[in-house]
Amino acid sequence: MAVIREAVRVTRKPLVAGNWKMHGSRDFVAAHLQALEAPLSELAIDIAVFPPAVYLDLAARQLAGLPVAIGAQDLSLEEDSGAFTGEVSGAMLKDVGCSLVLVGHSERRTIYGESNETVAKKFVAACSAGLTPVLCVGETLEQREAGETQQVVSAQLQAVAAVAGLDRLTASIIAYEPVWAIGTGKTATPDQAQEVHQGIRHWLGAEGAKTRILYGGSVKAANARELFSRPDIDGGLIGGAALVPEEFSAICRLADQQ
Repeated sequence: MAVIREAVRVTRKPLVAGNWKMHGSRDFVAAHLQALEAPLSELAIDIAVFPPAVYLDLAARQLAGLPVAIGAQDLSLEEDSGAFTGEVSGAMLKDVGCSLVLVGHSERRTIYGESNETVAKKFVAACSAGLTPVLCVGETLEQREAGETQQVVSAQLQAVAAVAGLDRLTASIIAYEPVWAIGTGKTATPDQAQEVHQGIRHWLGAEGAKTRILYGGSVKAANARELFSRPDIDGGLIGGAALVPEEFSAICRLADQQ
Protein backbone atom coordinates (compact mmCIF):
# COMPACT_ATOMS: atom_id res chain seq x y z
CA MET A 1 0.00 0.00 0.00
CA ALA A 2 2.86 2.39 0.80
CA VAL A 3 4.32 1.85 -2.67
CA ILE A 4 1.00 2.66 -4.34
CA ARG A 5 0.57 5.83 -2.27
CA GLU A 6 4.05 7.04 -3.17
CA ALA A 7 3.47 6.37 -6.87
CA VAL A 8 0.25 8.38 -6.73
CA ARG A 9 2.03 11.28 -4.98
CA VAL A 10 4.36 11.65 -7.98
CA THR A 11 1.38 12.44 -10.22
CA ARG A 12 0.31 15.38 -8.03
CA LYS A 13 2.41 18.41 -8.83
CA PRO A 14 3.05 20.52 -5.71
CA LEU A 15 1.42 23.95 -5.54
CA VAL A 16 2.43 26.88 -3.36
CA ALA A 17 -0.16 29.67 -3.30
CA GLY A 18 0.30 33.04 -1.64
CA ASN A 19 -2.84 34.66 -0.22
CA TRP A 20 -2.13 38.36 0.25
CA LYS A 21 -5.47 38.98 1.99
CA MET A 22 -6.21 42.72 2.38
CA HIS A 23 -2.63 43.88 1.98
CA GLY A 24 -0.80 45.77 -0.72
CA SER A 25 -0.67 48.84 -2.91
CA ARG A 26 0.31 49.49 -6.52
CA ASP A 27 3.90 50.03 -5.42
CA PHE A 28 3.86 46.86 -3.31
CA VAL A 29 2.54 44.74 -6.20
CA ALA A 30 5.21 46.03 -8.57
CA ALA A 31 8.10 45.61 -6.14
CA HIS A 32 6.93 42.31 -4.67
CA LEU A 33 6.36 40.55 -7.97
CA GLN A 34 9.59 41.89 -9.43
CA ALA A 35 11.44 40.42 -6.45
CA LEU A 36 9.82 37.03 -7.09
CA GLU A 37 10.49 36.81 -10.83
CA ALA A 38 14.03 35.42 -10.76
CA PRO A 39 13.73 33.08 -7.74
CA LEU A 40 10.55 31.42 -9.00
CA SER A 41 11.21 31.23 -12.74
CA GLU A 42 13.25 28.00 -12.62
CA LEU A 43 11.15 25.94 -10.22
CA ALA A 44 9.22 22.88 -11.38
CA ILE A 45 6.26 23.28 -9.01
CA ASP A 46 3.08 25.27 -9.60
CA ILE A 47 2.99 28.72 -7.99
CA ALA A 48 0.09 31.13 -7.58
CA VAL A 49 -0.55 34.50 -5.96
CA PHE A 50 -3.89 35.82 -4.73
CA PRO A 51 -3.76 39.64 -4.57
CA PRO A 52 -6.71 41.82 -3.50
CA ALA A 53 -9.30 42.19 -6.28
CA VAL A 54 -8.33 45.76 -7.15
CA TYR A 55 -4.76 44.65 -8.00
CA LEU A 56 -5.55 41.49 -9.97
CA ASP A 57 -5.22 43.12 -13.37
CA LEU A 58 -1.96 44.83 -12.41
CA ALA A 59 -0.52 41.56 -11.10
CA ALA A 60 -1.64 39.62 -14.17
CA ARG A 61 0.02 42.12 -16.51
CA GLN A 62 3.26 42.10 -14.53
CA LEU A 63 3.40 38.30 -14.43
CA ALA A 64 2.58 37.84 -18.12
CA GLY A 65 4.87 35.19 -19.56
CA LEU A 66 5.98 33.90 -16.16
CA PRO A 67 4.94 30.52 -14.70
CA VAL A 68 2.90 32.04 -11.88
CA ALA A 69 -0.90 31.76 -11.81
CA ILE A 70 -3.21 34.54 -10.64
CA GLY A 71 -6.03 33.78 -8.25
CA ALA A 72 -8.81 35.79 -6.62
CA GLN A 73 -9.65 35.66 -2.94
CA ASP A 74 -13.43 35.47 -3.39
CA LEU A 75 -16.21 35.75 -5.96
CA SER A 76 -19.91 36.45 -6.21
CA LEU A 77 -22.36 33.58 -6.06
CA GLU A 78 -24.81 35.49 -8.27
CA GLU A 79 -24.94 35.94 -12.05
CA ASP A 80 -22.05 36.94 -14.31
CA SER A 81 -23.37 40.52 -14.33
CA GLY A 82 -26.32 42.49 -13.07
CA ALA A 83 -27.58 44.72 -10.27
CA PHE A 84 -25.34 43.32 -7.53
CA THR A 85 -23.53 46.36 -6.15
CA GLY A 86 -20.05 45.64 -4.86
CA GLU A 87 -19.86 42.09 -6.21
CA VAL A 88 -17.23 40.67 -8.58
CA SER A 89 -18.28 37.75 -10.73
CA GLY A 90 -16.29 34.74 -11.82
CA ALA A 91 -16.55 35.90 -15.42
CA MET A 92 -14.92 39.22 -14.48
CA LEU A 93 -12.12 37.43 -12.65
CA LYS A 94 -11.52 35.22 -15.66
CA ASP A 95 -11.48 38.30 -17.89
CA VAL A 96 -8.62 39.93 -15.94
CA GLY A 97 -6.46 36.82 -16.04
CA CYS A 98 -7.43 34.70 -13.05
CA SER A 99 -7.37 30.93 -13.30
CA LEU A 100 -7.96 30.18 -9.60
CA VAL A 101 -10.22 31.47 -6.85
CA LEU A 102 -10.36 30.81 -3.12
CA VAL A 103 -13.73 29.54 -1.91
CA GLY A 104 -14.70 29.24 1.74
CA HIS A 105 -11.57 30.70 3.31
CA SER A 106 -11.82 30.54 7.09
CA GLU A 107 -12.03 34.34 7.32
CA ARG A 108 -15.00 34.35 4.92
CA ARG A 109 -16.67 31.68 7.04
CA THR A 110 -15.92 33.08 10.50
CA ILE A 111 -15.89 36.87 9.95
CA TYR A 112 -18.49 37.17 7.20
CA GLY A 113 -20.70 34.27 8.19
CA GLU A 114 -20.51 32.25 4.98
CA SER A 115 -22.27 28.94 5.53
CA ASN A 116 -21.36 25.61 3.97
CA GLU A 117 -24.26 26.14 1.58
CA THR A 118 -23.03 29.58 0.49
CA VAL A 119 -19.54 28.20 -0.04
CA ALA A 120 -20.98 25.40 -2.17
CA LYS A 121 -22.81 27.92 -4.39
CA LYS A 122 -19.61 29.93 -4.84
CA PHE A 123 -17.78 26.73 -5.75
CA VAL A 124 -20.31 26.08 -8.52
CA ALA A 125 -20.09 29.70 -9.68
CA ALA A 126 -16.30 29.36 -9.95
CA CYS A 127 -16.55 26.18 -11.99
CA SER A 128 -19.18 27.73 -14.27
CA ALA A 129 -16.81 30.64 -14.98
CA GLY A 130 -13.99 28.30 -15.94
CA LEU A 131 -12.02 28.96 -12.75
CA THR A 132 -10.46 26.26 -10.58
CA PRO A 133 -11.80 26.58 -7.03
CA VAL A 134 -9.41 26.28 -4.11
CA LEU A 135 -11.85 25.01 -1.50
CA CYS A 136 -10.77 25.86 2.03
CA VAL A 137 -11.87 23.61 4.87
CA GLY A 138 -10.93 23.43 8.53
CA GLU A 139 -12.01 23.36 12.15
CA THR A 140 -11.93 25.80 15.07
CA LEU A 141 -9.89 25.19 18.20
CA GLU A 142 -13.05 24.25 20.10
CA GLN A 143 -14.00 21.71 17.46
CA ARG A 144 -10.51 20.19 17.46
CA GLU A 145 -10.45 19.92 21.25
CA ALA A 146 -13.87 18.22 21.10
CA GLY A 147 -12.52 15.65 18.66
CA GLU A 148 -14.77 16.92 15.85
CA THR A 149 -12.14 17.76 13.20
CA GLN A 150 -13.01 15.04 10.71
CA GLN A 151 -16.77 15.54 11.14
CA VAL A 152 -16.48 19.28 10.52
CA VAL A 153 -14.25 18.86 7.48
CA SER A 154 -16.45 16.08 6.08
CA ALA A 155 -19.55 18.28 6.41
CA GLN A 156 -17.78 21.08 4.53
CA LEU A 157 -16.82 18.68 1.75
CA GLN A 158 -20.25 17.07 1.62
CA ALA A 159 -21.98 20.44 1.18
CA VAL A 160 -19.95 21.07 -1.97
CA ALA A 161 -20.23 17.52 -3.32
CA ALA A 162 -24.02 17.61 -2.89
CA VAL A 163 -24.33 20.67 -5.13
CA ALA A 164 -21.36 20.43 -7.49
CA GLY A 165 -20.86 16.67 -7.66
CA LEU A 166 -17.95 14.60 -6.45
CA ASP A 167 -16.26 14.72 -9.85
CA ARG A 168 -15.99 18.53 -9.73
CA LEU A 169 -14.81 18.40 -6.14
CA THR A 170 -12.01 15.94 -6.87
CA ALA A 171 -10.97 18.01 -9.91
CA SER A 172 -10.56 21.11 -7.73
CA ILE A 173 -7.86 22.01 -5.21
CA ILE A 174 -8.56 21.64 -1.50
CA ALA A 175 -6.77 23.57 1.24
CA TYR A 176 -6.92 22.33 4.80
CA GLU A 177 -6.52 25.34 7.07
CA PRO A 178 -7.21 24.78 10.77
CA VAL A 179 -8.88 27.99 11.90
CA TRP A 180 -6.88 27.94 15.13
CA ALA A 181 -3.64 28.19 13.12
CA ILE A 182 -4.60 31.10 10.83
CA GLY A 183 -2.58 34.19 11.71
CA THR A 184 -1.97 32.96 15.26
CA GLY A 185 1.58 31.74 14.86
CA LYS A 186 0.38 28.27 15.83
CA THR A 187 0.83 25.47 13.34
CA ALA A 188 -0.56 21.98 13.21
CA THR A 189 2.24 19.50 13.60
CA PRO A 190 3.17 17.70 10.38
CA ASP A 191 1.56 14.54 11.77
CA GLN A 192 -1.65 16.39 12.69
CA ALA A 193 -1.83 17.96 9.24
CA GLN A 194 -1.08 14.66 7.51
CA GLU A 195 -3.83 12.92 9.47
CA VAL A 196 -6.46 15.40 8.27
CA HIS A 197 -5.14 15.42 4.70
CA GLN A 198 -5.26 11.64 4.64
CA GLY A 199 -8.80 11.75 6.00
CA ILE A 200 -9.85 14.17 3.26
CA ARG A 201 -8.33 11.97 0.58
CA HIS A 202 -10.07 8.91 2.01
CA TRP A 203 -13.39 10.80 2.05
CA LEU A 204 -12.96 11.73 -1.62
CA GLY A 205 -12.62 8.08 -2.61
CA ALA A 206 -10.60 6.62 -5.46
CA GLU A 207 -10.61 9.84 -7.50
CA GLY A 208 -9.18 11.69 -4.53
CA ALA A 209 -5.77 10.25 -5.37
CA LYS A 210 -5.41 12.94 -8.03
CA THR A 211 -6.69 15.85 -5.91
CA ARG A 212 -4.12 18.32 -4.66
CA ILE A 213 -4.59 19.08 -0.98
CA LEU A 214 -2.66 22.03 0.43
CA TYR A 215 -1.93 22.89 4.03
CA GLY A 216 -2.60 26.44 5.20
CA GLY A 217 -1.92 27.68 8.70
CA SER A 218 1.16 29.75 9.60
CA VAL A 219 3.41 28.01 7.07
CA LYS A 220 6.93 29.43 7.09
CA ALA A 221 10.27 28.44 5.61
CA ALA A 222 11.17 27.07 9.04
CA ASN A 223 8.40 24.44 9.03
CA ALA A 224 7.63 24.00 5.33
CA ARG A 225 10.10 21.20 4.63
CA GLU A 226 8.69 18.91 7.29
CA LEU A 227 5.08 19.68 6.32
CA PHE A 228 5.68 19.15 2.60
CA SER A 229 7.45 15.85 3.25
CA ARG A 230 4.19 14.20 4.32
CA PRO A 231 2.67 12.01 1.57
CA ASP A 232 -0.76 13.66 1.45
CA ILE A 233 0.37 17.30 1.71
CA ASP A 234 0.80 18.67 -1.81
CA GLY A 235 1.99 22.19 -1.02
CA GLY A 236 0.75 25.18 0.93
CA LEU A 237 -1.70 28.05 1.04
CA ILE A 238 0.57 30.71 2.50
CA GLY A 239 -0.67 33.78 4.38
CA GLY A 240 1.65 36.21 6.14
CA ALA A 241 4.84 34.67 4.75
CA ALA A 242 3.55 35.31 1.21
CA LEU A 243 4.01 39.03 1.80
CA VAL A 244 7.78 38.65 2.22
CA PRO A 245 9.47 37.78 -1.11
CA GLU A 246 12.45 36.04 0.47
CA GLU A 247 10.27 33.93 2.74
CA PHE A 248 7.78 33.00 0.00
CA SER A 249 10.62 32.12 -2.39
CA ALA A 250 12.22 29.91 0.27
CA ILE A 251 8.94 28.06 0.83
CA CYS A 252 8.57 27.51 -2.90
CA ARG A 253 12.11 26.13 -3.14
CA LEU A 254 11.40 23.71 -0.30
CA ALA A 255 8.28 22.47 -2.06
CA ASP A 256 10.31 22.06 -5.24
CA GLN A 257 12.76 19.79 -3.43
CA GLN A 258 10.11 17.28 -2.36
